[in-house]
Amino acid sequence: MRDPRDKVFITCAVTGNLTTPDQTPHLPITPEQIADACLGAAEAGAAVVHIHVRDPETGKPSMELGYYRDVVERIRARNTQLILNITTGPGGRFVPSPDEPRIAGPGTTLMNPEKRVEHIAALKPEICTIDLNTMNSGKEVVINTPGNVRRMAKVMREAGVKPEVELFDSGDIALMLDLLKDGSLQGPVLCSFVMGVRYGFQPSPETVLYARNLLPSDAQFTAIGIGRSAFTSVAQSYLAGGHVRVGLEDAVYLSRGELAPSNAVMVEKARRMVEDLGGQIATPREAREIIGLPARLADACGA
Repeated sequence: MRDPRDKVFITCAVTGNLTTPDQTPHLPITPEQIADACLGAAEAGAAVVHIHVRDPETGKPSMELGYYRDVVERIRARNTQLILNITTGPGGRFVPSPDEPRIAGPGTTLMNPEKRVEHIAALKPEICTIDLNTMNSGKEVVINTPGNVRRMAKVMREAGVKPEVELFDSGDIALMLDLLKDGSLQGPVLCSFVMGVRYGFQPSPETVLYARNLLPSDAQFTAIGIGRSAFTSVAQSYLAGGHVRVGLEDAVYLSRGELAPSNAVMVEKARRMVEDLGGQIATPREAREIIGLPARLADACGA
């Protein structure tokens, strides 16, 4: 866990998978917009950016390697120190057909586990997420079986990429502990509690403390709030010994009734909150030390 005297790193999740252009006109869509949003977040104080990509024509989520490569190259051309955290979440959603539930209906994204991480093997970012949730999610179901998770973790391990383990409920923590025990994941673990998704962890100080107390003692964590809990979760995560995350993936409002004009402005608010509570914000170099990224990655990124 983070020592109260240690610095806190901010992650900015700039576009995500579920936020839609209908919700906010400020959502980054094209690779250029996504890269610019990441760079703006870095200037505002984020040490880590969490990256999804979208089809530039439709604005819908995409897993196209070329879009990821474009975003990464644009960021690295202007900032060699920012820590890149790329998603592997898409590809786990199942929507049963109404008349034959065994058959996938429209909206299903289930795919081969290795396909979900092929962009990680190709681009080798410092971090990528790995979701452990099998759960009801709104009106649909997300499926991440232990076997498939192990297959994805193997690709990450062979690529030398640090997983950020996304935890949506307490059973996910039990699975993470098993993965650490059998070597599928290596500690010290980097993880996040995703709070506010319907039928998963619900946001509250009690949830954060409960989940934190189930982790290994050397874990680093971030408590993430979705929607209206985004900024209250910043305070709760910091006070519980964690790091913080904001961004248009998680919420579109800066305050009640006020749309966030950019990811950078959300980072600025999160930074003020942490500093007002007495915390200090970590630079990318300091965040690398906290997370335990291998020195070769820090050197390669010029940190």
